[in-house]
Amino acid sequence: MALSRKKKIIIGVVVAAVLAIVVVISVVATRKEEPEVVTVKLEVRPELKQTVTASGEVRPIRYIKLTSEVPGRIEEIYVTAGDMVSKGKPLVRVDPTQLQSSQEAQWAATQASINDVQNARTAVASAQQSLVVAEASVAAARQQVVALQTAVDKAQVEVNTAQRELKRYTELIEAGVASRSEYDNARDRFDTAKISLETAKANLEAQNIAVKEATERANQQRIAVKEAQTGIKSSEMRASQQSAMLRGQVSQRSKATQLSPLNGVVADIPTRVGEFAVAGLSTTPLMTIADMSQINVEVNVDETEINNVKVGQEAKVKVDALGDKEIKAVVTQKNPLAISKSDQTGGLSNRVNVQEAKEFKVTLELKDLPEDVQSSLRPGMSSTATITTDTKNNVLAVPLEAIVEKAPAAASPSATVSGSVPTASPVGEKPKSQKGVYIVENNKVRFIEVTTGITGEADIEITSGVQQQMEIVRGPSRVLKTLKDGMTIKRQTKKPGNANEKEA
Repeated sequence: MALSRKKKIIIGVVVAAVLAIVVVISVVATRKEEPEVVTVKLEVRPELKQTVTASGEVRPIRYIKLTSEVPGRIEEIYVTAGDMVSKGKPLVRVDPTQLQSSQEAQWAATQASINDVQNARTAVASAQQSLVVAEASVAAARQQVVALQTAVDKAQVEVNTAQRELKRYTELIEAGVASRSEYDNARDRFDTAKISLETAKANLEAQNIAVKEATERANQQRIAVKEAQTGIKSSEMRASQQSAMLRGQVSQRSKATQLSPLNGVVADIPTRVGEFAVAGLSTTPLMTIADMSQINVEVNVDETEINNVKVGQEAKVKVDALGDKEIKAVVTQKNPLAISKSDQTGGLSNRVNVQEAKEFKVTLELKDLPEDVQSSLRPGMSSTATITTDTKNNVLAVPLEAIVEKAPAAASPSATVSGSVPTASPVGEKPKSQKGVYIVENNKVRFIEVTTGITGEADIEITSGVQQQMEIVRGPSRVLKTLKDGMTIKRQTKKPGNANEKEA
């Protein structure tokens, strides 16, 4: 049967009354419960250090991965992993038979080229001697031309004299003064002089031709000298080339025995006797030599802390193999390029993964190493570095667990109604959370916003907001989250160990 409207109203009122009673009882019960907290007095710390802790591994100042520079089968390895070696000490020997054969063949080719140079030099000397002879022949021929030209001139004078005498006898015989025989004699002398002149001219012409021929022979000999000199240059260049190739073969032969390039320790020997060493693009790794005279530690610092790390900062390093022993160190290098935690190769990536955390590689140099510690360190040992990034003296600090962060308060409706303007964050900026502590006044707590400075291992600096000797709530953290201004609290009287167990 359906309930009447009056009955429905009565039932509703009863239910509401019951709920109200339950709420009132809960509130009253809650008010009676006083949260139990741990409090501390604010005091000035003599010293507060801000540190960054990062893990990494031991690295030598330098290490070299030796590879085979020549091909061949490995015949002998003179050292074992862990041995200390000095610069120039033999490490590995490769079978030198093929290299020795190549060197001997190149030596023979070099000797042949040197002989070619000697022959070319001999040819140059011979050509130069022939040139001297040819030039002497040209000079002698030109002297003969001068003598023959003199003979021609003398013959011309004799012809002229005989011609005048013949003319005079001709006139005399026409005048009837001279005899016919005298005329004939003058005529014969004139003809003889003409023949002598023509003979002298012919001899001169022949000598001029001889001079031209001697000059051509001298020019040809000059060309021969130049060709011989060019040949000697070519021979010398070939000899230099062969000598360079011989030096290369000698160098290759010497590399059959690999020598240590530095003083250090043999860190790794991946190859074995009997294996064939390959040289070229895919060279065979022989061993790794590490210079342990100066030892570094490389650690990966999280991107949220890298800005606090600077070159020159001091640090303490613990090596897992040495237990709790601390080693002094100094930051010497901070790599500016980030690496992903899943990608230890480093470098810029074409694909940016914004969801993956990044790290930066930081190098620290170990200082004041005792001999026993230095001899115990090995490349690749795991280590942890605690870098002191800032230090302050006589600072007001509170325990880290006492800091409470509250979400930014929203503007209340009452403030709007009364006409006051609520404080608003600038446009586009996220409202900042409030960071503060709870102070205790007459067994009641009050939240005070504070400004923090550097952060130590367990404490954080307070630069403004609270004063020395104030009593603040330290914890437990689960209780801190429930505290409100004006709430009455009860100081915890249990031992800190039990309090920690309770907080946990």
